Amino acid sequence: MTRQPTRQPTRQHRPGRFALAGGIALALGLAGMAAAWADAPGSGPLIVEIPIRYSHFVRDAVTVRAGVPVSFVLRNDDPIDHEWIVGDAGVHEHHRAGTEPIHASRPTELSVRAGSTATTTVTFTEPGTYRYICHLPGHETYGMVGTVRVTPGG
Repeated sequence: MTRQPTRQPTRQHRPGRFALAGGIALALGLAGMAAAWADAPGSGPLIVEIPIRYSHFVRDAVTVRAGVPVSFVLRNDDPIDHEWIVGDAGVHEHHRAGTEPIHASRPTELSVRAGSTATTTVTFTEPGTYRYICHLPGHETYGMVGTVRVTPGG
């Protein structure tokens, strides 16, 4: 009896570890390119969320670049109304008198009703430091203030 050689089963090649690693690297590279593209000037406003809780701006310091549109999203989690006014010392001195009960006509001035969210988009043209304050009676004294630092664009 003659023995016939046994045939080794053929192995089907499936993508291995190298292919998986290559796919992951490609996905990460594409994600990085997309993130860089999304941050490019002119690709849309930067979004800055400022929650309001216990009569304080939870985020009390923001840094942005001059010339870049910034959408501020103010979420008032308090059961009372607040306002968000950003500007220089002259703007705040004017508003301390409290002659405007509702703010909506300027992008740097918002009224934020209790339990609601308000959004505005501001493009700061000049580098500097600007404060945002709630000028409702007693709120500034209580500490409802924050700072926007505007760095040179570029």
